[in-house]
Amino acid sequence: MARPIIAKAQVEIARKVGADALCHGCTGKGNDQVRFEGTFAALAPDLAVIAPWREWEMVSREDLLDYLAERNIECTASLTKIYSRDANAWHISHEGGELEDPWCEPTKGIWTMTVDPEDAPDKAERIQLSFNKGKLTKVNGEELTPYGVLMKLNEIAAAHGVGRIDIVENRLVGMKSRGCYETPGGTVMMKAYKALECLVLDKASLKYREQIGLEYSHVMYDGRWFTALNDSLLAGAASFAQKVTGEIVIKLYKGQATVTQRKSPNSLYSEDFATFGADDVYDQSHAEGFIRLFSLSSRIDAMNKQGIAFKNTGIE
Repeated sequence: MARPIIAKAQVEIARKVGADALCHGCTGKGNDQVRFEGTFAALAPDLAVIAPWREWEMVSREDLLDYLAERNIECTASLTKIYSRDANAWHISHEGGELEDPWCEPTKGIWTMTVDPEDAPDKAERIQLSFNKGKLTKVNGEELTPYGVLMKLNEIAAAHGVGRIDIVENRLVGMKSRGCYETPGGTVMMKAYKALECLVLDKASLKYREQIGLEYSHVMYDGRWFTALNDSLLAGAASFAQKVTGEIVIKLYKGQATVTQRKSPNSLYSEDFATFGADDVYDQSHAEGFIRLFSLSSRIDAMNKQGIAFKNTGIE
């Protein structure tokens, strides 16, 4: 998500200073080169793009470290910590080094943002999140900016080891890549948001919103931020978000974020209808007709296969 923001800022600065080219330090194997250059193409198609990794003779991180060492240029990476890390307010990612072997379990040295769940507090912590039309506005009753919310949740959730994932992904250029990610605040936000959605959206709406989310994940991953498709998907998601208002309580414990309570003025949940006890609002005998019609096509198909006549079956 950071790449289109960085690339857009590059274009703005290039225009301001009158530059005739843009550049990035992405390797020729990754996704980020596509994300940067896709943004450049959409916002500044007239500017040339310089990508040193695709031009120089150095082909590995070891080559780069040697180059820096020869010139006494300081760098946070080393031969013993040769990971590729990208950090921003949302998360930090880790690739390379020992992670290039998918059979290698990540060591404690991989993780830098979150506490090891095994070392996390033995007592659970509960936090209350307040949403207004899809926007998370308060944490434990404290009103915060979107950035403030994220920073607060990063701090709280990281202490409980929440937000670690270890995945193998499919890069745009065709190869698979293994990475470890830490997203403590984001994990809590997504858990809470989805729990509230389940309360306020009907089945068909929730299904379609999930389809939008899946499609949008590919738009983001592929660097197609500045496109008509991106705008349309965001508009659809924003429409559904108008219903997402309410309160969520999440329990943080040993790497897990679990929703325990939820309420909303837009809730479609009705205890009067859902109860397993006696009620005065639902006639259970109505279910028979509904099921018969809902499964009618299956019934007809089966009767055709079995050579059963429709006559006297109620299907005529």
